[in-house]
Amino acid sequence: MEAQNNSYCPYSHFKVGAALLTANGAVFTGANVENVIYGSSVTAAEVAVYKAVSEGEQTFSAIAVMSSGGDFAYPCGSDRQKISEFGLDTRVVVSNGSEMKVTTIRDLLPNSFGPTDLA
Repeated sequence: MEAQNNSYCPYSHFKVGAALLTANGAVFTGANVENVIYGSSVTAAEVAVYKAVSEGEQTFSAIAVMSSGGDFAYPCGSDRQKISEFGLDTRVVVSNGSEMKVTTIRDLLPNSFGPTDLA
């Protein structure tokens, strides 16, 4: 929830925060960052993944995502693919502010294309 405070969303006014837990117990947060050219915007989950990987972490345990929209904000398809690169069993926790739901990337991205498909 705190990560939303760092959101830069002057166009959508839709704040999203994410917290990524690695297998080593480290936590990396992210917030969405919009750009006037929408395709150049980045999501909160994407920021958290990139921060973790750039710090040498490549095994994820869980990611939590929350938005200012008042509903459950699951990672988008592109984020699901990025997270799946580092483990289909990564738990995904979403909250609408009063309740939480937990699933996995495997469940959110069935029949995914991954590194083993290139072997």
